[in-house]
Amino acid sequence: MLAAVRRNPWRRIAGRAYILSRRDGMMRAMKTFRWLLALCLAACTLPASAQGQFRVLVVAVPNKYHHDYAVVAKPQFERMARQHGFDLDWTWNTAPFDTDLSRYASIVLLNTPGDELKGAQRDALQAYVRAGGGVVAVHRALIFNPPGDWPWFEQLIGRRFRIHPMVQSAVVQVVDRDFPTAFALPERWIWSDEWYEFEPPLVDGLRTVLRVDESSYDPTRIWPGQEARGMGRDHPVAWYHAYDGGRVFVTALGHPPAAYDDATYLQHLYGGLWWTATGRGIATDADIGSSEILY
Repeated sequence: MLAAVRRNPWRRIAGRAYILSRRDGMMRAMKTFRWLLALCLAACTLPASAQGQFRVLVVAVPNKYHHDYAVVAKPQFERMARQHGFDLDWTWNTAPFDTDLSRYASIVLLNTPGDELKGAQRDALQAYVRAGGGVVAVHRALIFNPPGDWPWFEQLIGRRFRIHPMVQSAVVQVVDRDFPTAFALPERWIWSDEWYEFEPPLVDGLRTVLRVDESSYDPTRIWPGQEARGMGRDHPVAWYHAYDGGRVFVTALGHPPAAYDDATYLQHLYGGLWWTATGRGIATDADIGSSEILY
């Protein structure tokens, strides 16, 4: 009886079919996994948006005092691009300035000063702005070393950095409610940052959007051997202007890495970015005025 069972061909056929079906199922599962993996990898290499309303280059070159922010800022800028439907290119170096910049509606210098650009890269930025390109300068981008080495860029920023006290909380006041970067901000906004101080304007036509109330913090709280004295009632921390054919938005805010997780701050950044890329959101470009250019 047992020998008959062992010799039963149907049992052998059924067993072989079961093994083959399992092997076939595993092969199909592996193919599906490889397909999903390829799809995920392809998605990771896509820009933050596809065929968006405009293209933006964010330049985030790490430096001694500004590097931790970038790992927070990058995913937030990518999210911003998806939310608002624009294409985003992110770079950790200045290599894009060796290529054609004309595809960008705006360039964001994110804690990246102009002295990072050398030689022909400076010429490329000047040509880009003169062709109507937009620039957003954020925080560390406002400090140029050595002062006077590239007057064109310092005038693009509009003011020369002097010094800043230690990070403190203070009250930011909206000066120009009609500019997009202030749309989402309350009239008085508690913010913590390095409160940059500046020399007098280098060009005419700067429009202040935000200023800090110096009575809400201690402008003299600084490291031993240094001296900060504040700027008084008129202490701008964000402004915009038309410059040499292009549009420029400047914000001194943006030192703490946690700032780039703050929804209100990100709306502040996008308002300026949107205007530099499109020129929209305020009455007319004629209202901005023009700046005298020194070469």
